[in-house]
Amino acid sequence: MIRLLDLLISIFSIILLLPLLLLIIVLGLFDTGQPIFIQQRLGRNHEVFKLIKFRTMSLNTASVGTHEVNPNSITRLGSFLRKSKIDELPQLINVIMGDMSLVGPRPCLPNQDKVIKARDNMNVFSVRPGVTGLAQVNKIDMSTPILLASTDNDMITNYSVKRYFYFIFLTILGRGSGDRVKK
Repeated sequence: MIRLLDLLISIFSIILLLPLLLLIIVLGLFDTGQPIFIQQRLGRNHEVFKLIKFRTMSLNTASVGTHEVNPNSITRLGSFLRKSKIDELPQLINVIMGDMSLVGPRPCLPNQDKVIKARDNMNVFSVRPGVTGLAQVNKIDMSTPILLASTDNDMITNYSVKRYFYFIFLTILGRGSGDRVKK
């Protein structure tokens, strides 16, 4: 049921938002020259996949957790994209491809050992990662691995269609912020 909802909502959203997506691509070309950002992340059962986002940071930014990035790495367009969460929209392609769900634990980087260990201890990798979820709407990010894993586990344990729509609704309303650059 959730997979069908993921597909229908993602396909509909891409069609509806296509003009915005194309505009961001054009603006991104002027901002960094490479508007699309692709990064390896860990998915269900530790499978590595390529996460797709709009680029919000300069090209030479290290591939580390967002909380470890220098705030000066964020571009002017990137700041807007991050605040509005528009940078996440290309992940709808990841949802359609089956790498992600709309709702689930945020996928971590393969080099985030503390997050991986905490999530392994709580069986978080048993589900598809998501674009949004309980941790994101509560502003819990990868800088607190044990709290993050515990929150992810709570979401997985109490998962329902009602909560699926609840997290999507809260995200659309702008609640939470997911991973944040520390200032």
